[in-house]
Amino acid sequence: QVQLVESGGGLVQAGGSLRLSCAASGGTLSSYAVGWFRQAPGKEREFVSATSRSGGLTGYANSVKGRFTISRDNAKITVYLQMNSLKEEDTAVYYCAAQLTSYTGPYYSRRGDYDYWGQGTQVTVSS
Repeated sequence: QVQLVESGGGLVQAGGSLRLSCAASGGTLSSYAVGWFRQAPGKEREFVSATSRSGGLTGYANSVKGRFTISRDNAKITVYLQMNSLKEEDTAVYYCAAQLTSYTGPYYSRRGDYDYWGQGTQVTVSS
């Protein structure tokens, strides 16, 4: 069972950038497709971005397309979410999620596709 740890959240002004990291405690994410979700107060947890196990396939919510970039390091130990041009509406707790999959498998954009979740990291964007 993989344990996920997110980091990199914080307070940033609108228009600024943050980079979130998702790592597997005591292991790697090399066998997993990984996704990022977020949940704002009073709202449902929503899909943000995801990458396939190989890193060759990625997907984004329309609300973040062109501003956020998901990537994996070469050893696939860590998955990153680079967030640029941040807006107040990006304020939320961001969660990474992982799903064991084949190397040629897809990325997943539904919460129910993922078996493993991190505890979340707070991102607050101020005006």
